[in-house]
Amino acid sequence: MMLKSIIFTTLCLCSALIRAENGEGLLAFDFGADLRVRQEIMDNVPGLPAGGVAMSSVRGNYRNHMRFRPRVWGETTIGENSRLFLRLADEFRWNVRPRNRATEFPDELIVDNLFFESKELFDGFVDFCIGRQDITGLYGLDHVFGDGTPGDGSRTAYSDVFRVRFRFDEIGDLDVFALYNADKNPLRWGTHRSEYRSLTGFGGGAHPDMDDWGYGAIWSSELADNVDMQIFAMQKRTSSFKRDGVKHSAKRRSMFGVKLVPHLTDEVSLQFEAMGQVGRDGEGSWLSGWSGYAGINWKAAESAWAVPFVSGGLHFMSGDKNAANEDGGDKAWDPMWARAVNDSEMFLYGTHYGTAWWSNLMLAKVKSGLEFSKRHELCASLAAMFAQCDDGLGGGDGLFKGVLSQLRYSFPLYFDGEAEGRRFEVFGHVIGEVFNPGDYFATDKPGWFVRWQVEFKF
Repeated sequence: MMLKSIIFTTLCLCSALIRAENGEGLLAFDFGADLRVRQEIMDNVPGLPAGGVAMSSVRGNYRNHMRFRPRVWGETTIGENSRLFLRLADEFRWNVRPRNRATEFPDELIVDNLFFESKELFDGFVDFCIGRQDITGLYGLDHVFGDGTPGDGSRTAYSDVFRVRFRFDEIGDLDVFALYNADKNPLRWGTHRSEYRSLTGFGGGAHPDMDDWGYGAIWSSELADNVDMQIFAMQKRTSSFKRDGVKHSAKRRSMFGVKLVPHLTDEVSLQFEAMGQVGRDGEGSWLSGWSGYAGINWKAAESAWAVPFVSGGLHFMSGDKNAANEDGGDKAWDPMWARAVNDSEMFLYGTHYGTAWWSNLMLAKVKSGLEFSKRHELCASLAAMFAQCDDGLGGGDGLFKGVLSQLRYSFPLYFDGEAEGRRFEVFGHVIGEVFNPGDYFATDKPGWFVRWQVEFKF
């Protein structure tokens, strides 16, 4: 119902503005497309891919699939500050092993983005955007917003959002938002095999139907010279659902946090985050959780042939020793809407509490690389992973989850510099990950993940 209301409101706003502006000839139209082709091969992935809490101590078997994601988009700009954007997407797979017909061609055509935005209203005081839109990196809070539809991997990353920004000159900006993520996408046309695909559920079982929604506010300002600050408060709610015949109660969590980014020089910056959660479930039990991050980033301002960069960070997320039998536990960190790739492509398939459900984790990571030009980069990372508490999901007898290493090379194949990425481009990347498990797991067999990808933009 909320999705229909958002679409109706979006179209009404657009039609009103089009009538107002069309007489002055301020309408402009544009369109384009892109195609992404990738192959992913993995074995011994931690946890059971899409298995959720119920069977998370099982390690994933060998998987090999190719993914094809075509998208088309259209855009109408109204004057200098408003636009209506629509994007349709499909993604079908060739499942090499294990062989199955899931998500095979033509799969389904979906409305991936449909939003209207207008900026600098009332002499630059207000920006707003309403409709279906990607939330990756929204407000610069990567540990809060990442993907509203983690159940379909990287096919989509949208939420149905209404957001407004109020600009207070030199004081700061106030952002307010409300969003909704439906477990099933009603704006689809395709095969029956994809009709009941879970987009927000934990994973595992048939048709979990776990919708989530929330709202919040973010205040962004400069705390002192060269120190950026964000203070935020949000609430997230999840509906009750059934999985494997077991009913799971609804949950409500309020989250409060602060983020500080001191810029020590033009090349060096620090980052600190602290977040806490409190709430209750549908049975009256209290919920809580906490998360923190501290990191440092260095990137050379200039270089003759490549720009080097180095970063390091410590990330903490609370866990719960009763996670296996209490639906993730009452004290485990809820990742909010940051259920995305984050620190590992491999662990997206094998996070224990559910698909991309980052929780019960202490991660120390270093990353280094070279940036040669646009879309041309080589980087490597190394991370030590620990459980914050023994939840029993790994099957081992310790807290050391293991060591994760990654190597990534991104490369351009064709780029028209004058088009600034808006017309024909060809680029890609290759990624390799290796995970050496620790005593948290009941095995010492390494897991690995490999991907190659080529993307075309028109």
